[in-house]
Amino acid sequence: MQGLTMKVVHYPSLKTVLAIEDVVKNGNTALSRNQILAKLPTKVMRSTLNVALIYMEKRGLILETDKGFIWTFNPSKKLERAEEEGLEV
Repeated sequence: MQGLTMKVVHYPSLKTVLAIEDVVKNGNTALSRNQILAKLPTKVMRSTLNVALIYMEKRGLILETDKGFIWTFNPSKKLERAEEEGLEV
């Protein structure tokens, strides 16, 4: 994905970002942009969706694969502890 260097027509509201997060998190498989748009409870402009997806990917919540977007965030305490105690290479 590209950075936010594109001209942003409309920034997503928090409500929109949370709705997109919910759709991707609860998806059983990788979801394309069209699938995400179809599953959202309200209409969202594609450019607004793209801004939200870029934000979520930069935050490590999702990952874009060749088949679509998947949820990657894991708030596991074990993982957090392993990152803190791990050896940095």
